[in-house]
This record gives sequence, C-alpha cells and structure tokens, in this order.
Amino acid sequence: MQHHQLHEFPFTDSAAVASYAERTSRLVPGLASLHAMTGVLLAERAPVDAHILVLGAGGGMELKALAETHPSWTFLGVDPSEQMLDLARSSLGKHLQRTTLHHGYIDSAPEDRFDGATCLLTLHFLSEDERLATLKAMARRLTPGAPLVVAHHSLPASPEERSTWLMRYADYNAQTGVPIAQARASAIAIGERLPLLSPEQEVALLQAAGFTQVELFYAALTFRGWVARKA
Repeated sequence: MQHHQLHEFPFTDSAAVASYAERTSRLVPGLASLHAMTGVLLAERAPVDAHILVLGAGGGMELKALAETHPSWTFLGVDPSEQMLDLARSSLGKHLQRTTLHHGYIDSAPEDRFDGATCLLTLHFLSEDERLATLKAMARRLTPGAPLVVAHHSLPASPEERSTWLMRYADYNAQTGVPIAQARASAIAIGERLPLLSPEQEVALLQAAGFTQVELFYAALTFRGWVARKA
C-alpha cells in the first residue's frame, strides 16, 4: 500500500494532514464541482439561515465551499482527528466565526436540530453496521424533510467489475501525475482495505436509516454521491 494515498481513519499522520487538500483535489474527480453541487442540493430544501451538520469535516474543504456561497448559514463540523480539525480552522479564515468544530464521532456531537447535513469522502471507511448507525445518528439530528448529501467510493458487487473500475481509477490518477505502479497499488489497496458497498446497498442503507427520495447526483469512476431527505 502506498501510505500517502490511503490512510487509516481517522487521519493522524502529519504528512497526510498537511497534503490533504492538494492530494484530495487531485485524486477525487470533480471535487470542487462536488462541493458546489452539495451546496445547491442543500439549499433546495434548507432555509436561508440554515444550520448545517458536516460529518467528516476535517480539512474544512466543504465547510469553506459552503460558507463562501451561503453567507447566512451556520455549521457544526464533526471529525475524529484533531489534526484535521486544526487544518479546518486554518483554512476557514473569517468563516470560522459561523462554525463550531467538534472533535469526535457523530454519537458525541451535540443533538441540535439541523436543516441539512453532508458526509463526503467519509462513509467508505466504515463497516456496513457502523454506516447504518452513523446514518441513523445523523437522521436523529435532522428536521423532517431536511436534505442529506453523501459521496464516497461505491463499487459494483462483482469482483470483475470492481477490479475494472479500480484500474480505471488508477489510470485516472496516473494522468494527474501519480506514477502508474503506485496508482495501481493504491487502487488495489482501496479494494482490499475499505469496506466498500455497491450502489444498491448504499441506497438500501440510506432508506433503512430513515431517509427517503434517495437520488444519485454524482458519479465519477469509483465515486458515487446521493441526496436524500429525512423522512
């Protein structure tokens, strides 16, 4: 495994934290557009003065993107890595005054009632049971009808299709400057080490957690993103 591309969760390696924003922008196709679409989908249902929950907020990338485009929103960012939260603090700048950062997991986060929530590039680190518990905990903190936006690795169940898509992702990373052998080793590690679910499993999990109207809005090689509403 190439250590700088696939990390244990939570992020604690100082070099990985320092390079997180640059590396993630390079390795996640259309990341800036994903953040922009997330804001659009949240704003579709959330009020002008919305209180938004951001799970996996370390680094602050989506927090900053959402804060810049929605100046009346306030945020709670939750992350288990204090180092990643420090990165968020430094990147948010003036937007930090509208943001509360909570060090920990969702279960220990304040039980406010939020008008929308996001969980980007995070759930693929969690087992199916942990994901369900996490999604249920998010649902408990959302007002009825509030939107949830999630996006992460999600691959077909069959080993052949999974391998094909991982190699496509490796080839994409090679085009962004990662040496091809390293890109392929990292892609293989993703397939072997992350508890990946199929898109069908992802939708079923969201529904089981209390979400409805689950819609795919983002598909980029091995990544998928959905928007759903709290029932």
